[in-house]
Amino acid sequence: MTAALPPGHTVVELRRYTLHPGRRDGLIDLFERELLEPQEAAGMTIIGQFRDLDHPDTFTWLRSFPDMPARRRALEAFYGGRVWTAHRDAANATMIDSDDVHLLHGVERLPSLGAPPVPVQPASPARRLAVVVVRPSPVSTALDVQRRLHVPDWDPVLSLTTLRAENDFPRLPVHDHDVAVAVVAATDADAVVDVAGVRSRLGALAGEVSAWRLYPTERSLLR
Repeated sequence: MTAALPPGHTVVELRRYTLHPGRRDGLIDLFERELLEPQEAAGMTIIGQFRDLDHPDTFTWLRSFPDMPARRRALEAFYGGRVWTAHRDAANATMIDSDDVHLLHGVERLPSLGAPPVPVQPASPARRLAVVVVRPSPVSTALDVQRRLHVPDWDPVLSLTTLRAENDFPRLPVHDHDVAVAVVAATDADAVVDVAGVRSRLGALAGEVSAWRLYPTERSLLR
């Protein structure tokens, strides 16, 4: 990992959008040209933006905040500001659904990141990443799952669990069920996450298990 969060960020949103067919690259272009720096200026850090290698009509991204009050202030500033007002119709026109969102916090200290890269030349090679999302079984908790969540042959990047806090910006809904999330990386372009193997290792702790193979966009911090 070569990039980093500002010190003290503890709240993370994992956002996954379902898009109209063929609209992903247009949304990414708009996001990285018009919406990235204004979000940072409002008080959040955009950790990473990703294309899903297996689902071309999705857009997955992560952003972080120092704490919940800071999250509310940052979201109010950005979504109530002139930049989002100017571009929201174009952004929303690409989306079928934008409510697949998990509010999370780090099990361990989050990595340090820098400023979003400005691609004046083709972006440097990026690793394939994967996000593994596990919903605990009725007999376990997200923290129980996270302690045993391991993906062989992938390097751990982020370990996250659901933050049990009131969503005080209800304009942007979040899921109300617990999950454990692992963001992992591999240099093998064809590497896949063995979901069945993850489920087997977790045993009775695991409920639903899903995994997404992702590739960072040109301006993603996480790459």
